[in-house]
Amino acid sequence: MTQYAHGGGCACKIPPGDLETVVADLLGASSPGGDLVIGLDDGDDAAVVRVEDGRAIVATADFFTPVVDDPYDWGRIAAANALSDVYAVGGQPLVAVNLLGWPMAVLPLELAKEVLRGGLDVARAASCHVAGGHSIDDPEPKYGMAVTGLADPSRLLRIDGGRAGLPISLSKPLGVGVLNSRHKATGEVFAQAVASMTMLNRDASRAALAAGVECATDVTGFGLLGHLYKLARASGVTALVDVAAVPYLEGAREAVRDGYVSGGTRRNLAWVEPHLDPGGFAEEELLLLADAQTSGGLLLAGEIPGAPVIGELVPFDGSALRLR
Repeated sequence: MTQYAHGGGCACKIPPGDLETVVADLLGASSPGGDLVIGLDDGDDAAVVRVEDGRAIVATADFFTPVVDDPYDWGRIAAANALSDVYAVGGQPLVAVNLLGWPMAVLPLELAKEVLRGGLDVARAASCHVAGGHSIDDPEPKYGMAVTGLADPSRLLRIDGGRAGLPISLSKPLGVGVLNSRHKATGEVFAQAVASMTMLNRDASRAALAAGVECATDVTGFGLLGHLYKLARASGVTALVDVAAVPYLEGAREAVRDGYVSGGTRRNLAWVEPHLDPGGFAEEELLLLADAQTSGGLLLAGEIPGAPVIGELVPFDGSALRLR
C-alpha cells in the first residue's frame, strides 16, 4: 500500500508554515456570532460550536495516504487519528462518515473493503456510529473520516489554555514517523508502532477532564516540537522540554540514525527553529522531537496517570521552545 503513496500518514500534511500563510486571511472570519467556541484562530484540533442545553457540537475531518502496507491496519490507524481530534478538545465522538480515495485501475476493491473494515472496528471501539461517507476514484489511495461529537462547552481542552507553572505531559511515546519511514523503505513491520497508532486517545482525554486540565492538543504531523510551539504561542508562554524525559518507541533512535527521516519531519524542524533554543542538542535529537507523528498521543498542560511529564510551561522568555 505505501508504495502507491508519495508520502505516508500525517507526514504528508501541507507544511505548517505554508498552511498558516494560506489561512491567515481567514482567521477571525469563520464565526457568524459568539457560538463558535473554537475555530481557526489558534489551530485547535477541531471546531466546537455551542448549542442549547449546555452542549457543544465538535466537528473535524482527517484523512491521509497509507502509512502501513496492511489495509486493515491502515483503516484502524486512520480512524483512530480522525477520532483523536475530538478527544483532543475534550469531546466524545458520536458519528463519523468515511472519506475514501481509491485508485480503481491499480488496487482491487477487496483491499478498500479491508480499509473500511478497519475504520469501522475502531469506531465501534469508540462507541461512534459510522454512517456511510464519500468515495472518489483517485490516483493515490487516501482514507480517513469526518467526525462529529459532543462536548460540554464549559469543560473543553483548548490549545490556548496553557499557564506558566503547569507541567507538560505526553500520553504516547514518539517515534512512529521514523518507524513508518523505515517500513515504507524496507517492508519491515513494527508492531509497536501499529499498536501506538491504533490506540484511542479516549482514556487520556477523559483523565485530563477529570483532573481539571484545560489545555491540550494531539501530536500528529507537525511533530512534538511543532504542536508544542503552537500551544506555547497560543498560550503566551515558553515551553521547556526535558529531553531525557521524552519517551520513544523501541527502534526509533536506530531508525533516525539510519536516515529514515521524512521530508515532513525536516520541514517541521525548519519551521520551529526560529522559535527554538536547542540547548546544544544534536540534530538527531531535534529530528526525533520534530518527527511527524501519525495518530500520536495527547500533549497536555497538566498531569494524568500514566503520561510522563516531559517539561513545564514558564513565563515567556523570548523563545517559545527551550530544550534542556
